[in-house]
Amino acid sequence: MHRENMQTPCRKIPGCRDANQGSSRCKAVLNAAIPDHEADAFRPPRTEEPLYLDSVVEWLLGGLSHWDAEHFLFIAEKGYLYEHNFAFFPLFPIVLRGLAETLLWPMSSWLSVRGRLLVAVALANSALFLLSVVALHALSRLVLQDRRLALLSSLLYCITPANVFMTAGYSESLFAALTFGGLFLLEKGFTFRACLALSIATAARSNGLVNIGFLLYLPSLHAISQIRVYRATTKGHTKVFHYIWVIICLLLTSLLGTAIIALPFCAFQYYGYRTFCTPSTSLERISPALLSLAERKGYRVPDENGPPPLWCMRPLPLLYSHIQDVYWDVGFLRYFELKQIPNFILALPMATLGIMAAYAYFQANPELCMRLGLWETNANRGLDKPTPGFFNPRVFVYVVHSAVLLVFGTLCMHVQVLTRFMASSSPVPFWISAHLLLLNEPLLHRRKTSNPNVQMQSHSRNGCKHTPQNPIVALLPHFKACSPTTQSILGYYLSYWVLGLALHCNFLPWT
Repeated sequence: MHRENMQTPCRKIPGCRDANQGSSRCKAVLNAAIPDHEADAFRPPRTEEPLYLDSVVEWLLGGLSHWDAEHFLFIAEKGYLYEHNFAFFPLFPIVLRGLAETLLWPMSSWLSVRGRLLVAVALANSALFLLSVVALHALSRLVLQDRRLALLSSLLYCITPANVFMTAGYSESLFAALTFGGLFLLEKGFTFRACLALSIATAARSNGLVNIGFLLYLPSLHAISQIRVYRATTKGHTKVFHYIWVIICLLLTSLLGTAIIALPFCAFQYYGYRTFCTPSTSLERISPALLSLAERKGYRVPDENGPPPLWCMRPLPLLYSHIQDVYWDVGFLRYFELKQIPNFILALPMATLGIMAAYAYFQANPELCMRLGLWETNANRGLDKPTPGFFNPRVFVYVVHSAVLLVFGTLCMHVQVLTRFMASSSPVPFWISAHLLLLNEPLLHRRKTSNPNVQMQSHSRNGCKHTPQNPIVALLPHFKACSPTTQSILGYYLSYWVLGLALHCNFLPWT
């Protein structure tokens, strides 16, 4: 990575570390101040005797373990015991267990495995979120070709509406760091390293498979550019040879890269198939408390003496599809019910950002969109550099990716998860938000002002430049004087930041 990118956390993104630490502190306070709601959620029994510091860690960090986080912690502690556990991919539990058994192993005399896993969640997601900020900033600088827009996008990401899921025991921070980092490598031309990063991301979340689209599109764009150069500079049989060679390289890259990215998903499905369709475990080996929970709740456990589940008999026995269908009732238009209207309203702001991004980009580049951004017109062929900013031609594939996630999330998923689904998978919501702020907020364009809260003066400390306040923080004291667009965007980001912490950590419904 270039030197300037290595300096990004200190020099380029002021306040991101403070925002992440503030999130953890607020979660602990809100978890202690508000009594937990008795939700019908996965709550396995504690089969391990608590140690000296377990109660303290549970009081401070217990809010990190609610809802789906309990599944990740259970898998990290007990492995994949229940059938529905396979909806949660293995990379994040592996990271947590690795930290608990290595870095936190000296605390094993005072903390049980559960306690060490909670501490591992706080440490891992704090570090991973900061890495995702750095990766997003680097990707934004490269794609947008606009430093101010890249900085503002990264600062908005620091107060993402999905903030609570970046801090709690979810895999969103891990997936975002790997996805944004892999896309940065792919944009830089490091295809093999990008495939490895995106492959590891698929081991964290199933929607990592969608990133295959970037692998198919960006090398194709590069191949078309190479063919255009060869056509202008070579003649005769040499030109034909170059065409064939470029096409062969493109096909090999696409096939190999697709296989690498899809491999973790396929391997995990095969592991699930072997666990339940050809089990080697008997019920006697399972803890009575955990077996009792399975009987009460109807959870399937592997049993070598029992009949295999029906999904094993399908032509393509995918455990993940079976779990989403049977346990979570996920499917096309299944969530379109009158009682789900509040959840649609909850997801509306994120959906609105996605729609606005697609509409604005198409309005600005209709010909580019019709050509799928794959070749230039005669009018643009002479331009050495495209126009920087959100309407840059390089943004096209990211807008398409965002639109695909939006359509799929709205029609085929529990729609309230759309906020964290898109915020951890696509940079577009933050790019369009930053674009709208720069377009509509006069305060962001004032270079000089007598107000010290707005003026951005830099000072040096230990050889690294810092700013006393970032542009987002500088806008907050003048919130009433800001444009309606600024008030809407910042109001959405900050309200979801606070409400998410308050509701999620107390077992109340959220996104």
